[in-house]
Parts: sequence; structure tokens; C-alpha cells
Amino acid sequence: MKTQRLLGRLAAACLFVSVVAPAASAQVRRDAYGSPKASSPARPSAPVRSTAPARPAASPSSSYSTSASSPIRFGVRAGLNLADVQGDAVQSFLGLTDYAPEGTITKQMRPGFHAGLYATIPLGSSFAIEPGLSYSEKGTVLQGRIPIPEISFLNARATGTARLGYIDVPVLAKAYITPGFYLFAGPQASFLVSGKARLEAGALGFDVYQQDFDIKSSLRPLDFAVVGGVGYQFENGLGLSAGYDYGLSSLDKNNRFNAQNQIIKASASFSF
Repeated sequence: MKTQRLLGRLAAACLFVSVVAPAASAQVRRDAYGSPKASSPARPSAPVRSTAPARPAASPSSSYSTSASSPIRFGVRAGLNLADVQGDAVQSFLGLTDYAPEGTITKQMRPGFHAGLYATIPLGSSFAIEPGLSYSEKGTVLQGRIPIPEISFLNARATGTARLGYIDVPVLAKAYITPGFYLFAGPQASFLVSGKARLEAGALGFDVYQQDFDIKSSLRPLDFAVVGGVGYQFENGLGLSAGYDYGLSSLDKNNRFNAQNQIIKASASFSF
């Protein structure tokens, strides 16, 4: 009996050791403080979800956004002009054409066009410098009544048109206020390439007199102005803008009168 009890206790001890030893060994293998790793493959842990909001992916750069690393973009621009001459405009035309009517003279804007090239040089995320080169039509239109009492019933009138052509070289600073929308301003030098004046007279709706004058030699060959305006640049390269050229130089080379070019511009452009 004593031998059977001894064998039973020994069997129970062996069973206890066989159960407890593997558990202790497994506990040691999972220790995170330098203990050897368990030989059994570790169960993959669940991915940790971040509570921070996901950062939006950067969108592709659009044509209205500039940065210092962006390439220089070239483009073409064309549009309409409404040109005028401020100051002694009436005296300027009459003096250049030796035409001195005594009737009432009114002044109108002369329609024209401009066309040329430009380069946009990015200097930051919302700033750029834009030099350009374009041809621009300027001038003014004067209308007056011919002061001859004997033919007043014919409503005889005379029209004088100053047609000036310039090569404009602006250097503009562009500041993007919102995506696509920008303001621009800067100096402009204009080189006179043609200067004509046309005098027309008529009565009862018919033209009975027309004469052209070359006035280029009487005008300053170089004109300076300040330019400003607003525009919008689309992502596909198309752009729209409106601006104003304010002339600073007197047109008359001989200083007989003081008159400056003034132009309202509406343009469409495309950047490559």
C-alpha cells in the first residue's frame, strides 16, 4: 500500500510539472524586456488606428498657383483697346495738323487692338514677375462742327483721328489673391513705331474731304506709363484680364502742349 501511494504521488507530481513548465516557458518567451522570443510564430497585432485627421494629399499644381520651383511659363496675349489722350488733347491734334476750327469740338475714345508675348516668372507661392512685349494701337478721335454759317443747314462736320502705334514693354508684378484671381501693376516703356493723323470732313452724311498727316516726327519716340489691373487664370492655361495704362510722358517732342496716352485694355491670354 505504501508503495502504491508513493507511486501515485510521484505520478501527480509529474503531471503537475508537465502542465506548469510549458506555461512558465511560454510566459518567459513573451517577455518584452529583453527575454528571448517565443519559438511559436507571434500572432500579428491589429493595426493601430491614428486619431489624428488624415492630411489631404497635395493636389497637382494648377496654372494659377506659382512657386519658386515652378518653371517659367510663356504665353500669348491679345485684346481690345479703348485709347484716349488726356491733357491738351484738342490743342495737340490741331497744332500737329495746322487745323484750327472755331466750332465745338468733342473728344472720343479710339478703338484699337493689342497683341504680343509674355513670360511669367514665379517668385513664390502667390507672386510672379511678368515681362512682356506687344504691339498696341493708341490715339484719340476729335469731332467738330465746321463753323461756316452759310452751310450750317448741311450739318457740315470734321473728324480728326490720331492713330498711334507703339511697341509696349511692360514689367508687371502679379499677386494672386485667391486661386486664379490676381492683381497686377508695374512700369511700362512704349516705343513709337507709327504716328498718323487723318482729317475728314463731310456734310449730309457724305465724306467730301480727307487728308492724312504724318505726325511721327513731332511726337516723343519713347513714352512711359504705369499699368495696373485685374485678371483670372484658369487651370487649362486660358486667362482673362482688364487693365489701364496711365501715360506719364508728354507726347509732344517740342513741348508745345501737354498730353498723355490713356488706354483701357481687355485681354485674353494663353500660357503654355
